[in-house]
Amino acid sequence: MVTTSQKLIISGYYGFHNSGDEAVLKSILTALEEESHRSNVTIEPIVLSGDPEWTTSMYGVRSVHRMKLKEVREAIKESDGLISGGGSLLQDATGLKSIPYYLGVIKLAQWLKKPTFIYAQGIGPVNRKIFNPMIRSVFKACNYVSVRDEQSAEYLRGLGLQWNQIHVVPDPVMGLPLPEANAEEVSSVTVNAQGASVHTKLPVIGVSVRFWESDRKELTAIAAGLKKLCSKKAVHLRFMPFHLPIDEQASRFVMEMLGDLGNKGSEVSITKDLTDPQLMLQEVSNCDVVIGMRLHSLIYAASQYVPPVGISYDPKIDQFMLRLDSESVGSTDALDGDKLAKTVANLLDQRSQWLKEHEEGITELKQEAKVPAQQIIKYLGRKG
Repeated sequence: MVTTSQKLIISGYYGFHNSGDEAVLKSILTALEEESHRSNVTIEPIVLSGDPEWTTSMYGVRSVHRMKLKEVREAIKESDGLISGGGSLLQDATGLKSIPYYLGVIKLAQWLKKPTFIYAQGIGPVNRKIFNPMIRSVFKACNYVSVRDEQSAEYLRGLGLQWNQIHVVPDPVMGLPLPEANAEEVSSVTVNAQGASVHTKLPVIGVSVRFWESDRKELTAIAAGLKKLCSKKAVHLRFMPFHLPIDEQASRFVMEMLGDLGNKGSEVSITKDLTDPQLMLQEVSNCDVVIGMRLHSLIYAASQYVPPVGISYDPKIDQFMLRLDSESVGSTDALDGDKLAKTVANLLDQRSQWLKEHEEGITELKQEAKVPAQQIIKYLGRKG
């Protein structure tokens, strides 16, 4: 069997030190590498990044700056195809630049007659109708399209894509493996609010928060719920900032509202400067329950068979919880702290029952997360 080498551009929100998006990249790279070992295609990734030097150092792959058009064009020109994804790239909720940028990169590859692949993207919200024909035109010219939820697929079908043109798959991060690191390496970043080391055998509640509501009412409700939980049970609240530095600020905002819980037997700590997605995954795997505002904190948890408690600021949170036959505990504009405390306490008491009900489904999602890599390698193998 003759082995062919294929250069693949990977476009996404990479190089910005957001653990969730970096986990997407690591998951895609890992899935492509694993699948290439089972085929006659060797993949040479080229990542478009906001911080190329950091991306190369972190993942050992070639990287070019995502905003330097000449470099991007030259990289695409020498490549054998382009992957766009995963994550929520095509949405206009956070600004008007994302959709034109990511579509522009795909369109450039198509102009250069390169095959293009959409990798487990979450599409939307797209509030401005002006973007619809642009998305339709670009996606219809793609060689493979996969999305991470049925709502994204419905949106694309509404634009005219046929049902059999769209693969609905789990988020790539469901397939991310744990690092080949020892426990000491991970536990070395376990510190409390004052920076002292924490060693505890209490049940660990992972907490991933972000700023969202201008009046911080969601964080106030989370703090109230955590205080209520700690009044009933002694636990270790483990804050895990996913997007540095802003999520660390949000975490410390909540931690300050909690005050001193030591007299109730509970511990509070925070991960420090974790940018490696697999080390964060290891942190999540050590939790008994994870409360998450960040989507990928919930995906990390589910992938490690840890019960996730979603707090929704975006439909993508609710959509993921639905894939687990569950629902968010509340939204950022309507969160009941007492309900949050009760939900977490029940999951701690009934964790084995939760695992019994969800283990098989999660295992299937972990396998399905690798399907886009399989399809892309298969296409490149035929092409080669």
